[in-house]
Amino acid sequence: MGPARIRAGFMRDTASLDTPGWGQEFRATIALATPLALANLLQMLTYAIDVIFIARLGDEQLAGSALAVSLFGLVLWAMTALTGAVAPLIAEAIGARKASRQPVLRPVRRSVRMALWLAVITGVIGMGVCLLLEPIMRVTGQQETIIALAKEYNYVIIFSLIPMLLAGVLRNFVSALGRPIFATAITGVGIFVNGFANYAFIFGNFGAPEMGLTGAAVATILTSLVTLIAYVLAIRLDTKLHRYHVFGRFWAPDWKRFWQILRIGTPIALTVTAEAGIFGAAAFLMGRFGSAELAGHTVALQLAALAFQVPFGVGQAVTIRVGYFYGARDREGIKRAGWVALVIGTGFMMFTAGAMVLAPYSLLSIYVDPYAAKNAALVGFALQYLVLAAAFQVVDGIQAVAAGALRGLQDTRVPMWIAIFSYWVPGIGMSIGLGFFTPLEGIGVWVGLATGLAFAAILLLWRWMAREALGLVAEPIPVPR
Repeated sequence: MGPARIRAGFMRDTASLDTPGWGQEFRATIALATPLALANLLQMLTYAIDVIFIARLGDEQLAGSALAVSLFGLVLWAMTALTGAVAPLIAEAIGARKASRQPVLRPVRRSVRMALWLAVITGVIGMGVCLLLEPIMRVTGQQETIIALAKEYNYVIIFSLIPMLLAGVLRNFVSALGRPIFATAITGVGIFVNGFANYAFIFGNFGAPEMGLTGAAVATILTSLVTLIAYVLAIRLDTKLHRYHVFGRFWAPDWKRFWQILRIGTPIALTVTAEAGIFGAAAFLMGRFGSAELAGHTVALQLAALAFQVPFGVGQAVTIRVGYFYGARDREGIKRAGWVALVIGTGFMMFTAGAMVLAPYSLLSIYVDPYAAKNAALVGFALQYLVLAAAFQVVDGIQAVAAGALRGLQDTRVPMWIAIFSYWVPGIGMSIGLGFFTPLEGIGVWVGLATGLAFAAILLLWRWMAREALGLVAEPIPVPR
């Protein structure tokens, strides 16, 4: 490929980086966030398929898988956030070269390569962390039957961690380069693979062995491998993406970029750990009340997590949009990108809050039959928790988008401390206090979750509003006369 073609391609990549008007920014954010949010929703649907199939095995199997996923999901989210620091670095590189119109193939390629290295390294570490599940369950006083089921599931599902992390890096790459629709399409393919594999390996269909709960973990491994292969093929076959040669010279290190990703990504990972950790801890707290309470909590939390995927996608989009303008030192572009995303994310969560209050049975039917006698206890608890989930929808959307906007500014350390304080002081403190020292039990745990999210939303929004005073935005690049 000649220099002229490369330069022309780069100019197409950066052509949209001139400061847009409010309407233009709204359309640009929607165009980027929609496929990302849809991919997140489809990913949640993949997890929902697991819950749907496992729920057919019984409350104890669902409770056991929920405990295993609480730790596995925490590790996965944290490591994905760590390697996801590659997204603002790619966006900054593109934005910084806006004026010169020079290609950014080398910095992008090296950033992606080092993020893939980091995915493998942290994946191995994460698998070791997941093996701590049994002692954690015993310390938190879980039932022996549920411990046995959780161990069975956990020992298999951990092998899906590394391919999931590698796919996450490639997803950030294609999204930052203007191909977020690939994430949507590939995740959609994963749904069909996961559903087929669950049906085959859990119940022994299509000639597969009947493996029960272990079969669900096998299905997750197969889905993660298919997803990774699909991203590799998409990058190889797409002309725009292939010219970056992100798999070229894969053995060659760039330690400066490696440590840069680690420096930016570690606070993000700890932030995600603080947030996901409180929900994981809530599962262990709910397990103390009984399997029906834990199963009801799992279903209600799945619905809340499903709704969260849209503002989470908007947060991913605003990280890229703000990162573009941060690299170009365009203060007005930064402001518009952030506020437009906050309006989009908050508006959607107001809609989902209404749905949880007005149509809870319809939502629960996604996962279980809410009218079946055997699900009566589960549904009764889930309905109570859904009311509280509706109460924290808006603040959940605000904190997700505000955190994403700050990441676009590569501001990650202070938001990390905000998250740790919010979720683990007022959040988990109130969950334990109300859950175990009042008659509220599970409802008290959920009130604590809502409190932690509210604290995080208020503090992160304040930091975004004070970004100029705090010196988070670089001075504009002087225009040559």
